Amino acid sequence: MKKKLVVLSGAGMSAESGIATFRDANGLWEGHDIMEVASPEGFANNPELVLDFYNKRRAQLKEVQPNLGHTNLKKLEDLYNVTIVTQNVDDLHERAGSSNIIHLHGELRKVRSTLNESLIYNWEEDVNIGDFCELKSQLRPHIVWFGEDVPMIEKAILEVEQADILVIIGTSMQVYPAAGLVNYAPINTPIYFIDPNPAVNKSDFNNLTIIKSGASEGTTTLANLLSRA
Repeated sequence: MKKKLVVLSGAGMSAESGIATFRDANGLWEGHDIMEVASPEGFANNPELVLDFYNKRRAQLKEVQPNLGHTNLKKLEDLYNVTIVTQNVDDLHERAGSSNIIHLHGELRKVRSTLNESLIYNWEEDVNIGDFCELKSQLRPHIVWFGEDVPMIEKAILEVEQADILVIIGTSMQVYPAAGLVNYAPINTPIYFIDPNPAVNKSDFNNLTIIKSGASEGTTTLANLLSRA
Protein backbone atom coordinates (compact mmCIF):
# COMPACT_ATOMS: atom_id res chain seq x y z
CA MET A 1 0.00 0.00 0.00
CA LYS A 2 1.38 3.39 -0.99
CA LYS A 3 2.21 5.96 1.66
CA LYS A 4 0.04 9.07 1.70
CA LEU A 5 1.79 12.25 0.57
CA VAL A 6 -0.12 15.50 0.99
CA VAL A 7 1.01 18.68 -0.78
CA LEU A 8 -0.03 22.16 0.33
CA SER A 9 0.60 24.49 -2.61
CA GLY A 10 0.35 28.25 -2.94
CA ALA A 11 1.03 31.03 -5.42
CA GLY A 12 4.74 30.24 -5.67
CA MET A 13 3.79 26.91 -7.22
CA SER A 14 2.52 28.65 -10.34
CA ALA A 15 4.92 31.61 -10.43
CA GLU A 16 7.31 29.85 -12.81
CA SER A 17 4.42 29.37 -15.23
CA GLY A 18 3.99 33.14 -15.41
CA ILE A 19 1.05 33.55 -13.06
CA ALA A 20 1.64 36.48 -10.71
CA THR A 21 1.69 35.73 -7.02
CA PHE A 22 -1.40 36.72 -5.07
CA ARG A 23 -0.45 40.25 -4.12
CA ASP A 24 2.64 42.41 -4.02
CA ALA A 25 4.31 44.06 -1.06
CA ASN A 26 1.98 47.06 -1.00
CA GLY A 27 -1.10 44.87 -0.77
CA LEU A 28 -2.30 45.43 -4.32
CA TRP A 29 -3.39 42.63 -6.62
CA GLU A 30 -2.69 43.50 -10.25
CA GLY A 31 -3.02 47.18 -9.35
CA HIS A 32 -6.29 46.82 -7.41
CA ASP A 33 -6.97 47.14 -3.73
CA ILE A 34 -7.53 43.57 -2.66
CA MET A 35 -10.91 44.26 -1.10
CA GLU A 36 -12.18 45.81 -4.35
CA VAL A 37 -11.81 42.55 -6.23
CA ALA A 38 -11.80 39.82 -3.58
CA SER A 39 -14.65 40.52 -1.20
CA PRO A 40 -18.46 40.29 -1.29
CA GLU A 41 -18.56 44.03 -0.58
CA GLY A 42 -16.36 44.75 -3.59
CA PHE A 43 -18.64 42.69 -5.81
CA ALA A 44 -21.74 44.43 -4.48
CA ASN A 45 -20.18 47.87 -5.02
CA ASN A 46 -18.80 47.28 -8.51
CA PRO A 47 -19.69 43.92 -10.05
CA GLU A 48 -18.46 44.98 -13.50
CA LEU A 49 -14.96 45.65 -12.15
CA VAL A 50 -14.84 42.33 -10.31
CA LEU A 51 -16.11 40.31 -13.27
CA ASP A 52 -13.57 42.01 -15.55
CA PHE A 53 -10.77 41.31 -13.11
CA TYR A 54 -11.49 37.58 -13.06
CA ASN A 55 -12.20 37.48 -16.79
CA LYS A 56 -8.63 38.65 -17.33
CA ARG A 57 -7.27 36.07 -14.89
CA ARG A 58 -9.29 33.34 -16.65
CA ALA A 59 -8.05 34.43 -20.08
CA GLN A 60 -4.47 34.32 -18.82
CA LEU A 61 -4.82 30.61 -18.10
CA LYS A 62 -5.00 29.98 -21.84
CA GLU A 63 -1.54 31.51 -22.22
CA VAL A 64 0.34 29.55 -19.55
CA GLN A 65 1.38 25.95 -19.06
CA PRO A 66 2.21 23.75 -16.06
CA ASN A 67 5.84 23.98 -15.02
CA LEU A 68 8.26 21.23 -14.01
CA GLY A 69 7.07 21.54 -10.42
CA HIS A 70 3.55 20.55 -11.42
CA THR A 71 4.73 17.62 -13.51
CA ASN A 72 7.11 16.43 -10.78
CA LEU A 73 4.16 16.18 -8.39
CA LYS A 74 2.27 14.12 -10.95
CA LYS A 75 5.23 11.73 -11.22
CA LEU A 76 5.21 11.22 -7.45
CA GLU A 77 1.90 9.40 -7.91
CA ASP A 78 3.95 6.45 -9.18
CA LEU A 79 5.30 5.98 -5.67
CA TYR A 80 2.78 7.66 -3.35
CA ASN A 81 -0.90 8.23 -2.83
CA VAL A 82 -0.73 11.98 -3.54
CA THR A 83 -3.33 14.57 -2.56
CA ILE A 84 -2.77 18.21 -3.49
CA VAL A 85 -4.44 20.86 -1.36
CA THR A 86 -3.96 24.14 -3.22
CA GLN A 87 -4.71 27.75 -2.47
CA ASN A 88 -4.35 28.44 -6.19
CA VAL A 89 -7.38 29.09 -8.38
CA ASP A 90 -5.63 28.08 -11.62
CA ASP A 91 -5.94 24.61 -13.16
CA LEU A 92 -2.25 23.86 -13.68
CA HIS A 93 -2.20 20.88 -11.30
CA GLU A 94 -5.07 19.36 -13.30
CA ARG A 95 -3.37 20.02 -16.62
CA ALA A 96 -0.17 18.41 -15.34
CA GLY A 97 -2.21 15.26 -14.70
CA SER A 98 -2.46 15.15 -10.91
CA SER A 99 -5.38 12.96 -9.85
CA ASN A 100 -6.55 14.23 -6.47
CA ILE A 101 -6.77 18.02 -6.04
CA ILE A 102 -8.63 20.08 -3.45
CA HIS A 103 -9.04 23.77 -4.32
CA LEU A 104 -9.40 25.69 -1.06
CA HIS A 105 -10.04 29.08 -2.63
CA GLY A 106 -12.11 28.10 -5.66
CA GLU A 107 -11.40 27.75 -9.36
CA LEU A 108 -11.11 30.33 -12.13
CA ARG A 109 -12.65 28.04 -14.70
CA LYS A 110 -15.86 27.72 -12.72
CA VAL A 111 -18.65 30.15 -11.84
CA ARG A 112 -21.53 29.89 -9.45
CA SER A 113 -24.93 31.35 -8.73
CA THR A 114 -25.19 34.41 -6.49
CA LEU A 115 -28.46 32.97 -5.18
CA ASN A 116 -27.45 29.36 -4.50
CA GLU A 117 -23.74 28.68 -4.03
CA SER A 118 -24.20 24.98 -4.72
CA LEU A 119 -25.05 25.78 -8.35
CA ILE A 120 -21.56 25.64 -9.88
CA TYR A 121 -20.81 25.61 -13.60
CA ASN A 122 -17.71 25.05 -15.72
CA TRP A 123 -16.95 28.30 -17.54
CA GLU A 124 -14.27 29.07 -20.12
CA GLU A 125 -15.14 32.53 -21.45
CA ASP A 126 -15.92 35.92 -19.93
CA VAL A 127 -18.66 36.34 -17.33
CA ASN A 128 -20.79 39.42 -17.95
CA ILE A 129 -23.57 41.26 -16.20
CA GLY A 130 -26.73 39.47 -17.31
CA ASP A 131 -25.19 35.97 -17.35
CA PHE A 132 -27.64 34.09 -15.15
CA CYS A 133 -27.86 30.71 -13.47
CA GLU A 134 -30.92 28.49 -13.91
CA LEU A 135 -32.60 30.44 -11.09
CA LYS A 136 -32.24 33.66 -13.10
CA SER A 137 -29.62 35.01 -10.71
CA GLN A 138 -26.36 36.66 -11.72
CA LEU A 139 -23.31 34.41 -12.01
CA ARG A 140 -20.13 35.23 -10.09
CA PRO A 141 -16.61 33.78 -10.02
CA HIS A 142 -16.34 30.51 -8.10
CA ILE A 143 -13.73 32.08 -5.84
CA VAL A 144 -13.58 32.21 -2.05
CA TRP A 145 -13.36 35.89 -1.19
CA PHE A 146 -12.23 37.51 2.06
CA GLY A 147 -14.91 37.13 4.68
CA GLU A 148 -16.42 34.03 3.08
CA ASP A 149 -16.37 30.47 4.38
CA VAL A 150 -13.83 28.02 2.97
CA PRO A 151 -16.10 25.06 2.20
CA MET A 152 -13.29 22.63 1.34
CA ILE A 153 -11.29 23.18 4.54
CA GLU A 154 -12.81 20.21 6.41
CA LYS A 155 -11.98 17.85 3.54
CA ALA A 156 -8.43 19.25 3.48
CA ILE A 157 -8.06 18.72 7.23
CA LEU A 158 -9.05 15.06 6.87
CA GLU A 159 -6.38 14.58 4.20
CA VAL A 160 -3.62 16.23 6.27
CA GLU A 161 -4.58 14.17 9.33
CA GLN A 162 -3.79 11.01 7.33
CA ALA A 163 -0.51 12.25 5.84
CA ASP A 164 2.58 10.08 6.05
CA ILE A 165 4.56 12.90 4.39
CA LEU A 166 3.61 16.59 4.14
CA VAL A 167 5.02 18.89 1.46
CA ILE A 168 4.52 22.68 1.47
CA ILE A 169 5.32 24.54 -1.75
CA GLY A 170 5.26 28.24 -2.56
CA THR A 171 3.08 29.52 0.25
CA SER A 172 3.95 31.90 3.05
CA MET A 173 1.60 30.01 5.39
CA GLN A 174 0.17 33.37 6.47
CA VAL A 175 -3.38 33.14 5.08
CA TYR A 176 -5.84 31.37 7.34
CA PRO A 177 -7.47 28.91 7.56
CA ALA A 178 -5.09 27.35 5.01
CA ALA A 179 -2.05 28.23 7.11
CA GLY A 180 -3.39 26.17 10.00
CA LEU A 181 -3.53 22.93 8.03
CA VAL A 182 0.05 21.97 8.88
CA ASN A 183 -0.98 21.69 12.53
CA TYR A 184 -3.25 18.75 11.70
CA ALA A 185 -0.42 16.53 10.48
CA PRO A 186 0.37 13.59 12.77
CA ILE A 187 3.24 14.20 15.20
CA ASN A 188 6.67 13.58 13.65
CA THR A 189 5.29 13.45 10.09
CA PRO A 190 8.18 14.44 7.79
CA ILE A 191 7.52 17.96 6.48
CA TYR A 192 9.29 19.34 3.41
CA PHE A 193 9.04 23.11 2.92
CA ILE A 194 9.90 24.30 -0.61
CA ASP A 195 10.27 28.04 -1.14
CA PRO A 196 13.05 30.33 -2.41
CA ASN A 197 12.52 32.56 0.64
CA PRO A 198 11.16 30.22 3.31
CA ALA A 199 9.30 31.95 6.13
CA VAL A 200 9.93 29.09 8.57
CA ASN A 201 12.79 27.80 10.66
CA LYS A 202 13.77 24.22 11.38
CA SER A 203 12.73 24.74 14.97
CA ASP A 204 9.16 25.63 13.95
CA PHE A 205 8.12 22.03 13.29
CA ASN A 206 9.29 18.56 14.18
CA ASN A 207 11.03 16.67 11.38
CA LEU A 208 11.21 19.69 9.03
CA THR A 209 13.38 19.80 5.92
CA ILE A 210 13.70 23.19 4.21
CA ILE A 211 14.40 23.21 0.47
CA LYS A 212 15.31 26.79 -0.45
CA SER A 213 14.29 26.69 -4.11
CA GLY A 214 11.47 27.49 -6.48
CA ALA A 215 8.84 24.90 -7.34
CA SER A 216 10.61 23.21 -10.26
CA GLU A 217 14.05 22.87 -8.69
CA GLY A 218 12.56 22.20 -5.27
CA THR A 219 10.33 19.34 -6.35
CA THR A 220 13.25 17.79 -8.25
CA THR A 221 15.27 17.90 -5.02
CA LEU A 222 12.27 16.53 -3.13
CA ALA A 223 11.94 13.57 -5.50
CA ASN A 224 15.62 12.77 -5.01
CA LEU A 225 15.34 12.97 -1.22
CA LEU A 226 12.24 10.76 -1.16
CA SER A 227 13.90 8.18 -3.39
CA ARG A 228 16.62 7.80 -0.75
CA ALA A 229 14.26 7.80 2.23
